[in-house]
Amino acid sequence: MSPRFTSPFDDLVTFIAGLPASIDWQAIGDFFATTRSYVPLAVAGVIVWSLWLYRFVLSRFARPIRNDHRETTSVIVPSFHEDPDILMRCLESWRAQDPDEIIIVLDVADLEAYDRIAALHDPRVRPLLFHHVGKRSALGAGIREARYDVLVLVDSDTAWADGLLRAVQMPFVDPRVGGVGTQQSVYERRNSLWRRVANWLVDLRYYDYVPAMGRAGAVPCLSGRTAAYRRAAVLPVLEHLENEFFMGRRCIAGDDGRLTWLVLASGYRTVHQSDAQALSMFPDTLRAFVKQRVRWSRNSYRCYLTAIAKGWLWQTPFVTKITVLQILLTPVTMGLTLFYLFFARLEPTTTGVLAVVGWVLVGRGIRGISHLARHPGDIFILPVVALTVIFIALPIKLWAFVTMNKQGWLTRRASQIGGDGQTSSTRGPASSSRDRAGGLHPAQTPEPVGAPTHISAARTRPLDRAAAETRSPGPPPPLPVFAPTPRDAHDRGAP
Repeated sequence: MSPRFTSPFDDLVTFIAGLPASIDWQAIGDFFATTRSYVPLAVAGVIVWSLWLYRFVLSRFARPIRNDHRETTSVIVPSFHEDPDILMRCLESWRAQDPDEIIIVLDVADLEAYDRIAALHDPRVRPLLFHHVGKRSALGAGIREARYDVLVLVDSDTAWADGLLRAVQMPFVDPRVGGVGTQQSVYERRNSLWRRVANWLVDLRYYDYVPAMGRAGAVPCLSGRTAAYRRAAVLPVLEHLENEFFMGRRCIAGDDGRLTWLVLASGYRTVHQSDAQALSMFPDTLRAFVKQRVRWSRNSYRCYLTAIAKGWLWQTPFVTKITVLQILLTPVTMGLTLFYLFFARLEPTTTGVLAVVGWVLVGRGIRGISHLARHPGDIFILPVVALTVIFIALPIKLWAFVTMNKQGWLTRRASQIGGDGQTSSTRGPASSSRDRAGGLHPAQTPEPVGAPTHISAARTRPLDRAAAETRSPGPPPPLPVFAPTPRDAHDRGAP
């Protein structure tokens, strides 16, 4: 009898049939019993890291827009009691790039800055004296005075790197583009630990998050430190920028997020131009750093909750949706993760504590790779950055959520020159005449704006210097009561 022939297929069947018997099922059961309690943390980690990797990879594919397109430009600068030395330094960087005009909207008390600007005798630069009723009112005054096609809105303490103005014009070759954001950096980052921390966080935003959303044409907030807008996109929604109300209260801060969403809701795209670099003053003290973060977080909550309520968010690309939702839910996700980690998984041993600390530091270091590649020496402040991120995600954002409708600037006051903790290395202990004189006259303080009021076109008329000197001793006239119209209540641009 001839031997039976066995095919390779028969061997495979035999192997598969015997496979279950060769597996140590008891060991597998023990493994899952041991690791089952870590599954929630693992699932959350996979989701969070996947979203980070998604944006990180998309941002690597984003490229600056380069062409020969040019537009006429109006630079608009709202300035409320800015240190004149800082303002003049920044002004030189704007003038050097030859815009068609620069409109600096000063408060009526800022006469020293007015005189120094006027002494330049530059026909392109127009200082305007104006009773500030928040930054939005000053923006409105400047925008209405502007004569050219692209409005470049700039903070009074922000300087431009070479080529910024030329770079922000290039995306407007696409008629669908309504706004262009810039690459942000911290001025004099080495002067303070908190400026270095701020620079780390700013780098993560502008290297790993914003380019991905800009590539999709929907950056949800073009930073007000420097952003360019198509004038034709801004004028129809200007009233809605100046007269935004949230839960019955006039909004003071958050102008950049509000204007960005109004432009997006009008059907335009908002993009990011990484070739355009702006350098801004940031706080150099912990107290001012925290105040700034509270203000930003309050603005984000109001802005993004409004975008959700109006349905604007759901019209944006996926990467913008998940980024906004993640920002809103940060206290929840961070709080649940830390609660689970410390109260359910942390072993009260030296090894357990070191494992958690190592996990936090390694994770934050990986996420900071874009910054560390440019500033490797900052690896030594990694523990401070890790603690700061946790502090921002929990106490600061929770406090901001609870108090989101508390309006105010926090880091600027009528009784001082410049912002809290935002001093320049060129600024001496008493760099302005009003510093030496002991501050501003109480009568020069802008009127409170807590009650609903409406900023009319007549209210936003700038004054000349003589009129400002005549009127500044007395309070500005009261604003008429705002009466919402049906269009204000139902139009897409309404708050």
